Amino acid sequence: MSMFKTVRGMRDFLPRDAKELIYVEQVTRELAVLYGYEEILTPAVESYELLAAKSGEEIRQRMYVFTDIGGRKVGLRPEFTASVARLIATKLRNAPKPLKLFSVGSLYRYDEPQYGRFREFWQANYELIGSDQPEADAEILTISNHLLKKLGIRNYYFKIGHVGILRGILNQEGIMEEQQNQIMQMLDKKRWKNALTTIKQLGASRQCLTTLKKISETKGKAAFDILKETEDTVQNYRNAVAAVENLRQILVVAKAGENKFETLIEPGFARGLEYYTGIIFEPYVPELEIALGGGGRYDKLIELFGGESTPAVGVAQGIDRIVLAMKKQKAKFKIQEEKRAVVIPVTAEMKTKAFEISSMLRNAKIPTEMEVVGRSVSKALSDANRRKVAYAVLVGPEELEEEKIVLRYLTTRKQKTVDIKELVKKIKAAK
Repeated sequence: MSMFKTVRGMRDFLPRDAKELIYVEQVTRELAVLYGYEEILTPAVESYELLAAKSGEEIRQRMYVFTDIGGRKVGLRPEFTASVARLIATKLRNAPKPLKLFSVGSLYRYDEPQYGRFREFWQANYELIGSDQPEADAEILTISNHLLKKLGIRNYYFKIGHVGILRGILNQEGIMEEQQNQIMQMLDKKRWKNALTTIKQLGASRQCLTTLKKISETKGKAAFDILKETEDTVQNYRNAVAAVENLRQILVVAKAGENKFETLIEPGFARGLEYYTGIIFEPYVPELEIALGGGGRYDKLIELFGGESTPAVGVAQGIDRIVLAMKKQKAKFKIQEEKRAVVIPVTAEMKTKAFEISSMLRNAKIPTEMEVVGRSVSKALSDANRRKVAYAVLVGPEELEEEKIVLRYLTTRKQKTVDIKELVKKIKAAK
């Protein structure tokens, strides 16, 4: 028995699991095309400085970081946005805006492995760069809704907040950004008590504490009612009021037309990444406690990496978590199983001809395997049945003299002798 097993938090995807993951990935790609997002590929290894710049303390502590042979401190990407922001600040600096970029691939975080949380995971990212308008945020929300709908996921809802509400209050109270980031980390962990104590210690006013306490208790599904309530709560904080109004405009646009989706508005909601400046959201299903993805607006990140001041909004779709939700809900993976053929030489002398026929079928775009293990015809046929192959092509000496082969339909167990030059047509007609 081999001693080797996967590294903790890493997984093997066997053919069936891989197909499910690839199916969801393919749907994210189709939507990218539909909404006009161009695919880019960025490296899995980036400089530590880039990845750590604005990711937030929690992710910094969980990054796979190492020194490479050249003595550079590098890390495996824990998310895509930093790489995209680097591109915008450098190679795409002069590209016309808006830029709509899509990326998909594996990411790495040294999390404690648990249900739905692994150290290597897959995401699809949509980033819309160069617009500060509410319709840009609405588009990113709409793509997320469209994806879940298209995959047949039921009863999902979007938890939605706006970083500008809390930041607006804390800024007006004179609390420095560094301390705000620590407070946001606490809120991300739902540690409201600690956050309020910290804010009090930083000398915030009584009005501030009352306002924040009220915000922590405000949440609900009736989006516009909750926003009105929040606006009344933060009325003494000008920028917080503007943030509530911004969120209202985004939702008016996002819910227009046929875009019906459930929302849970939570003005006190924070996400672990420090770079958000506006709307933040996460989709959930009742069957899982973990978010299926997450996104938001980040207007200062590109500037941080030396680019122009550039507004941006994006979302990461958690591909493996979406697969998990689909399995929980018994949603259908619409994986197109192509009907396949197997070519079996009846005798050893027929191998070359069988090889030739296999190539002919593949050139006609018919998925074809050849019997390569040297099994008897009956064993090769039972193996083809087990693997749900649709057609068997038997290449025997007698038929071959007349340029014919035997085509066997494995589902009906019927067979007929066919001219080799008619074979492609016969198989395509049977599909």
